[in-house]
Amino acid sequence: MAKKGGGKKSLRGGISSAASRERERMPVLRVVVQKAVCAELGISVPKRRGFKRWAEAALEPDSPDMEVVIRLVEEAEGRALNHAYRGKDYATNVLSFVYDEDTVGERESIVAQGDLVLCVPVVRREAEAQGKSLEAHFAHLVVHGMLHLQGHDHEWPNEASVMEEREVEILAGLGYDNPYDA
Repeated sequence: MAKKGGGKKSLRGGISSAASRERERMPVLRVVVQKAVCAELGISVPKRRGFKRWAEAALEPDSPDMEVVIRLVEEAEGRALNHAYRGKDYATNVLSFVYDEDTVGERESIVAQGDLVLCVPVVRREAEAQGKSLEAHFAHLVVHGMLHLQGHDHEWPNEASVMEEREVEILAGLGYDNPYDA
């Protein structure tokens, strides 16, 4: 005989409803990695699975499903993009581009999309200057960029401290040291 309410019994012994299953659902993340860097640079970049692992770790539970393109570029492209979109005439380590800012942070069936552009020569120089492994620095910048795609920012001190705390927490979970330690 069926119980009233018709819910399925969960492993914890309670009745699970569609609403509770939806709350427990983690967002789906699709990651595409584009390598627009020349082999002549002599910089070994992490494999796609590393980028996907770092991006997934930074995916907030309340985030919408996302499709993210992570583009690895040389200095000329990084500089051109930074100049075109931020008015800065130099290549920076990471740029984040949100395609649909209205859906970031909302639970909708619409997939939020964005790009992360990582300038490989800049990332390498920074890692060397900061005494970090290239992998750890890439991980930090992917986490940082993913948080931007989900609405985090660091324009104001209170925002910066919240974002940095979240980055440190995510990176620790991945086995990396605090990137803000001197």
